Amino acid sequence: MLLLAGTIPDRDLPLLTGKARLTGDKIVIDGRSVDIDRGTAAMISVVCHITQAMGLDAPYGVVAGDIGSREGSVKIYEFLAENLPSLRPDTVTIHYIMPDISRNKKVLAAVDSMAHPPVLLADAGGMYVAKAGGDARKYQLFTPDLGEAAFLADEKAAHPTYTRGFMFHMEEDVPELVKKAYKFKNAATTMFIKGKTDYICQDGNIIERIDSPNIETLEPVGGTGDMVTGTISAMIYAGKDHVDACTIAGRLNRVAGKLANPTPATQVSEIIRHIPAALEKVLSGHV
Repeated sequence: MLLLAGTIPDRDLPLLTGKARLTGDKIVIDGRSVDIDRGTAAMISVVCHITQAMGLDAPYGVVAGDIGSREGSVKIYEFLAENLPSLRPDTVTIHYIMPDISRNKKVLAAVDSMAHPPVLLADAGGMYVAKAGGDARKYQLFTPDLGEAAFLADEKAAHPTYTRGFMFHMEEDVPELVKKAYKFKNAATTMFIKGKTDYICQDGNIIERIDSPNIETLEPVGGTGDMVTGTISAMIYAGKDHVDACTIAGRLNRVAGKLANPTPATQVSEIIRHIPAALEKVLSGHV
């Protein structure tokens, strides 16, 4: 099972759990439809497209509404801490969630209690709470953007808001950011750093750069980073090793963007529609 957890910016959305499925430009979990605009919903949508195309079981979604009150995030933490051992997922990705160190440690304790612990991935809030709690090395994969990479490299920052200014001026010096993040044990074993050039890192070393096709109009489209996180999650669930999963994700995201021929006004859902065709091109080597 591939379990995907994260909040949705809808104050009225209750905790929803269960297999996710696609219906038009929406995902449905526990009988409730959720718009695909960006964030957790975009990530889940991408995974649904990929698992469907590859003949894999649909992902298991754990989502709740949260616009900053923490209520939805608390529900997700508590559900995971209580139910991960019985659900026995192979892969778990934690995405947009309000950081709560004590509750996240309960989730990690549940993971530790499992006979076969899942692969743990984190992006956004899931990554922030892992770093802030000193638990980054318990995760196998992070997917930061350059600003988040600066946060991981800053051993004193508990949240990206508090990243020291000089770190942000180092954003063009990705090798140094990577070096610092791993030195202070604030990075997962593998990292995919998202940007105009994507960097795949393992154990402190940059092992691959992906910069083509370069679709400049893709840069301002919100949600493309969520697509990367979803693709990596799906590829690991499909049995790819972590580096291969990252390589496929970097290429697939760019190919899907090229197929969509985006403008700055393009919505991420318009790009996600091209995931099946892009997946076929990438896996067959026709890119």
